[in-house]
Amino acid sequence: MAMISKFIAFIMTIVTAVSGFFADVDGSLADIHDKMFAPTVTADFEEKDESAIRVMSFNIRYGDLGYLTAEDRYPMIEETIRKGHPDSVGLQEATTEWMAYLTEALSDEYAHVGIGRDDGVSAGEHSAIFYLKDKYTAVDSGNFWLSETPDEPSLGWDAGSNRICTWVVLENNETGEQYVHINSHFDNAGKEARRNSVDMILAKAKEFGDLPVVFTADMNISEGSDEYNLMTADGGLFDTKKIADDTMNYLTYHDRMPLIHWGSVIDFVMVNEKFDALVYKVVTAGIDGNYVSDHFPIYADIIFA
Repeated sequence: MAMISKFIAFIMTIVTAVSGFFADVDGSLADIHDKMFAPTVTADFEEKDESAIRVMSFNIRYGDLGYLTAEDRYPMIEETIRKGHPDSVGLQEATTEWMAYLTEALSDEYAHVGIGRDDGVSAGEHSAIFYLKDKYTAVDSGNFWLSETPDEPSLGWDAGSNRICTWVVLENNETGEQYVHINSHFDNAGKEARRNSVDMILAKAKEFGDLPVVFTADMNISEGSDEYNLMTADGGLFDTKKIADDTMNYLTYHDRMPLIHWGSVIDFVMVNEKFDALVYKVVTAGIDGNYVSDHFPIYADIIFA
């Protein structure tokens, strides 16, 4: 009998807690969802050291996000980039429509490189890189497909979609210092495609010789996976999350359900040995309490080694 009484008391405690929770929200499904699945860590952009280069990686999501349409999110993505004010930012899932909006909206501060993965011009998603146009000049840039035929629009190995990589050599207009930014989005369907993409990125990074290189991507692989370990093995690239003096451990892909997707770290900022990392952060704050994408933007503040 005592056990039954304790069980009933336990159930009543849960009911009271749930009732209290729903009493705190206005009753809309959107508000209920967002409160139930809010990030457990709230982090916004921090002030950058003047000596550092801020590099950002941001999967902006190609279309709608729950009750927010892509058009609803246009100014939110723009505001997020402006708040972070990166020296350069690598985007993933930047469709033709996204590129049209962001190219115009950010034109006062940013120029960009990148082409559409479906036709090599504008069709399909871009892995574009935006950079501060008054601070840097793009002295060289290019694109290649993550496939057996990298010089033309193509599907690689067991991939489900065409995948493209964009790179740019940026020269500081005052100091003449240069760094390379490589940006990509690995396939979500093909394991062989992801494995071979790692090889292609590592080979590309080595082509730049003594130049500092930063690589941003939604790699669709997890920390500790075979592909991740290959990317970060000796002679490869260094995960800024692991080497930054000021860092944090938090998921990057949340799908508006961060508590369920705890541990989904698939977005990365990596550097070669010519860079040191001061800061690595996952920006969970959003805009006005809203998620701006199904990925959190991430950034690293890096300095020349």
